[in-house]
Amino acid sequence: QVQLVESGGGLVQAGGSLRLSCAASGLTFSRYAMGWFRQSAGKEREGIGCIKISSSSPKYADDVKGRFTISKDGAKNTVELQMNSLKPGDTAIYYCAAVPVKGGLTQRVCYQDALYEMWGQGTQVTVSS
Repeated sequence: QVQLVESGGGLVQAGGSLRLSCAASGLTFSRYAMGWFRQSAGKEREGIGCIKISSSSPKYADDVKGRFTISKDGAKNTVELQMNSLKPGDTAIYYCAAVPVKGGLTQRVCYQDALYEMWGQGTQVTVSS
């Protein structure tokens, strides 16, 4: 059974940091790219970054570039999202998702949520001002 399980959300003050983790099971991890998405109240889900498990070059949306870092551990089948300098506008439910990839990881694949086949349950991140 394929499963993605996120953890690490919570409440933090503006300027603070949180680290989210996504544990994958039931899939051949190295064949996938993992994306991070978020959805805040009244807004559409947006992609904030992704990483191809077989490489080490994550991509980031402009809004989080320089503040968020995506990392992976192929041995543990986990990806993490380190979020620094958090802003109230970062408040959202955060999701990890998996998409199988062959070849390079394009921007289109990275940020198009409809292409992702598996999703975690989401974890709430709330940033207070």
